[in-house]
Amino acid sequence: MLESLSKGIQGLISRLAGNGKLSEENVKDALREVRIALLEADVNLGVARAFMERVKIKALGREVIEGVNPGQMIVKVIHDELTALMGGADAEPIKFSTGSPTVILMAGLQGAGKTTTCGKLAAFIAKKYQKSVLLAAADLQRPAAVEQLKVLGASLGIPVHTETGMPPPAVCERAVARAKTERIDVVILDTAGRLHIDDSLMAEVAEVARRTSPHEVFLVCDAMTGQDAVNSAKAFNDRLPLTGVILTKLDGDARGGAALSVREVTGKPIRFVGLGEKLDKFDQFYPSRMADRILGMGDVVSLVEKAQEVVDERTARAQAEKMFLGTFSLDDFLRLLQQIKRMGNMKDILGMIPGLGQQMANMPLDEREFMRSEAIILSMTSVERMEPDILNVSRRQRVARGAGVTLEQVNDLMRSFKEMKKQFGELRKMGVFGRLLDPTKGLQKEKEQALSKMQEAGVNLLDMDQVKAWRQFSGQKARADARKQRKRR
Repeated sequence: MLESLSKGIQGLISRLAGNGKLSEENVKDALREVRIALLEADVNLGVARAFMERVKIKALGREVIEGVNPGQMIVKVIHDELTALMGGADAEPIKFSTGSPTVILMAGLQGAGKTTTCGKLAAFIAKKYQKSVLLAAADLQRPAAVEQLKVLGASLGIPVHTETGMPPPAVCERAVARAKTERIDVVILDTAGRLHIDDSLMAEVAEVARRTSPHEVFLVCDAMTGQDAVNSAKAFNDRLPLTGVILTKLDGDARGGAALSVREVTGKPIRFVGLGEKLDKFDQFYPSRMADRILGMGDVVSLVEKAQEVVDERTARAQAEKMFLGTFSLDDFLRLLQQIKRMGNMKDILGMIPGLGQQMANMPLDEREFMRSEAIILSMTSVERMEPDILNVSRRQRVARGAGVTLEQVNDLMRSFKEMKKQFGELRKMGVFGRLLDPTKGLQKEKEQALSKMQEAGVNLLDMDQVKAWRQFSGQKARADARKQRKRR
């Protein structure tokens, strides 16, 4: 998603870095490339023009610090404006009602993935907020839509309310009444869509909204439709009290311009994004994190959250202890591979690491390597996995036959494992694992000392610009002290 925009902006940042300071001429050149990148990403023309004008005003205005690195300055300006463009501060995902069921109305055109998104949203609410959910099948226009929702509900263990011979507004009204009777926390209304916007569609959805008084009205937009997603969002926003937008299919060939345009055109925040066909490929939308990824800054927060979903603190500590003691076995290596696989697409995961996103863009990643490595390790005996050194040539040939791979592939895996253990040894010498295993020492202690020094120097810890300036100053001072010490020696 947004790869063309990310490449374009990162390219101009690297070119600006060599200039002495921002000037009208180099900002104008930079904005020309930003405009091309925005249009290639299928961003609305009006939105692109307004965005460039705001960047230009800020880059050449009073906010510019004399003598600042132009590359860093343009990064800050573009990051702030991208974040504002996509919604500013991270929006609250769902505003739950107190005392009565929270009613969520889902609207959108046919083919946007509305019914599947209803299932994904229900799973998200049940898992994250531990609330009971009822799905209402009110899409009576599309053949098998009701049956599809029933299948989704059954796979998730979530009840689905269906009615026969009744109009959609009545079905939704009765679903809300059922939720009140059965004390269900959330009702999600799956309304009908059309291949295009028409009066009958709008009248029906408006009537559903009138009868159920929803607390949230989410518009489901297909990101692959580009500017059509923006046009349909505007049409729905004119007729419905929308509270947010859900963008689907961001994992496909979408250039992603809709994510930058919908918020500007409708004034409604993007609340969630669909990132795949599976029901767990659904997440809250964070404007600041998306801006980080576009600018190649990675997304460490999302990476940590994904890691926490697949591995608990006790398991992580146990693995760290084995690395520290040098007892990390092939069984542990296998568990580590399986945890990484559960985190999702490997290219997406590596793209969340700062500095790696652009490097990984054109690098081929064969995720079958994970499956191959699993097969090789599982073809070993329990003793061989605990003591890899006993794997002589004949044993490795047996493992290769069992896994359906070549002897060279088995040797490659063993070399990788030995190299990893060697790296663990280097980290152990540096005290990294000691810091992980005892949070009262190491990094925590260093962090407390740094905070104490900043407070003594009068740095406002709530002002990130002051904190960054202090870190830069202290880093320069430390390097200067190190040079003096080397000269003395």
